[in-house]
Parts: sequence; C-alpha cells; structure tokens
Amino acid sequence: MRLPAVTAFAVGAVLLASLAWAQFGRGGNASIQAHMAHPGSFDGRFHYCRAAYRMNPAGDGGGWLTDYPLADIDLSIRLAELTKIPVSFDATKQPRHLIVRLTDNELFQCPFIMMQEVGTLFFSDTDAAILRTYLLKGGFLWVDDFWGSYAWGIWAAQIRKVLPPAEFPMFDLQPDHPIFHTLFDLKGVPQVPSINFWYGSRGGTSERGADSAQVHARGIADPTGRLMVLMTHNTDVSDSWEREGEDPQYFYTFSVPGYQVAVNVLLYALTH
Repeated sequence: MRLPAVTAFAVGAVLLASLAWAQFGRGGNASIQAHMAHPGSFDGRFHYCRAAYRMNPAGDGGGWLTDYPLADIDLSIRLAELTKIPVSFDATKQPRHLIVRLTDNELFQCPFIMMQEVGTLFFSDTDAAILRTYLLKGGFLWVDDFWGSYAWGIWAAQIRKVLPPAEFPMFDLQPDHPIFHTLFDLKGVPQVPSINFWYGSRGGTSERGADSAQVHARGIADPTGRLMVLMTHNTDVSDSWEREGEDPQYFYTFSVPGYQVAVNVLLYALTH
C-alpha cells in the first residue's frame, strides 16, 4: 500500500536509527566468488542481483563492480527495514546479495538485476538474445551511474541490440508514472554525485559539467506497457546507498532520496 504521507524527514529518521547496523554490522566474505549465483543460491526471498557484463574497449566509466559490495548490502538492509519484502539473509544476518552473468541460467531466478556504469558495457549477440528473453519473460533491468553524452551513446548502441528501438522505443518517464508512486510520491530522480566528486567540487552534483547537467530517467516498456528497463543517467543513485554512513550532510541530502527512489523501483519491479 502506498503511503503518501511518509516524509523525507521520517525516512531519514528510520534510516539514521538503524545506521549502526548497516555501517558496523556489515561483514562476511565479500569476494566475487563467494557471491556468484549458483542453483543453490536462491531461497524464495529477495536477492539483490548485480549483473556482470563484458567490458567495452571504447567505453567510458568504471565497470560492473562499481559500488560493490556496500551498495548491494546497504540497499538489501534498507529494503528489509522500510518494506515487508522478505529479503534473504544468511545465518550471520548478512544479506545474500548475488552476482549473475548474462549467460548463466541463474539470471532467470532474479526478477530484478542491476547494472552499474553501463558506458563501459558490451553485449555479444548471445548476451543480447538472452537478456531480451529475460526481459520479455518478466525480468527488470535498472542501469545507473553513467554520465555524459558519450557514455549514453555507448549504452544506447548496446541496448538497441537487445530491444530494437522500432519495436521497443525509449521514452522519458513522466512524473505521473507509477514507478514514482509505488510507496513514496516522487517528482522524479535526483542528481546524486559520488561522494568523492561532491567533496572535491565542494557540493557540486554534475560530474561531467554541462554535459551531464540534466538527469534523465528513461524507460523501455514491453507491449503491455510494463516497464522492463529503467535508465537513470547523469546520476549515481547507488552511491547514496554505498556511502550512506560517511558524512551526515551527504546522507540527508542524497541517501534519503536515493533510498526512496530505490524502494519505489524495487516495489514496481516485484509487482509488475
């Protein structure tokens, strides 16, 4: 049930009250191998699934491991705190976040996958065909943290292999789209800088200057209108989760709205 009366202040209070758990209770084996998805990884509860992709030699950005593992851990914890979604935790109370390859069967066990810095991404023909099947079968892809027109061009060229624009056009999400109203009433997606850029620029938010001044929240839908792909461009929503405990001002300015966006996105992905 959507709760429009929940304010940013109230969300901040909930998150701050549990800050010690998220910041000092995180641990376990964060190695890539320990979190690679396999047939026994899934227990019927929610797993944050980070998608690994091939690197593009002409790309722009860091790569698929950006913000790993704290973004995966923190968002899983906050999702368990702020919603009734049953999140998977192990015996030590660590979230069971997973890494999936596009060519693995385990991809189809993840109703939601996240890709970071997709300005460095390359899809082979096989990757594209499998991802298309995944999305049309009901899967949901969120891509985040890529900046400027060049990175956008790289991503747009690759996703066209998966979902040809003549059949699956991209569109800008309008403020009345359901994804902005599943739990929190939002006007859109804020511009979230990495905390390092924010520090270095003394409060700046556009990491590529004029070339990334405007945030884009774009989508691709299936023939029924269900959003399959969410693209948050010129913003780093994931850093608001990863770096939530490093600076109170950063937390209240970016982490609170960043979690609001994430909770809305995940609730939409899991109910559509």
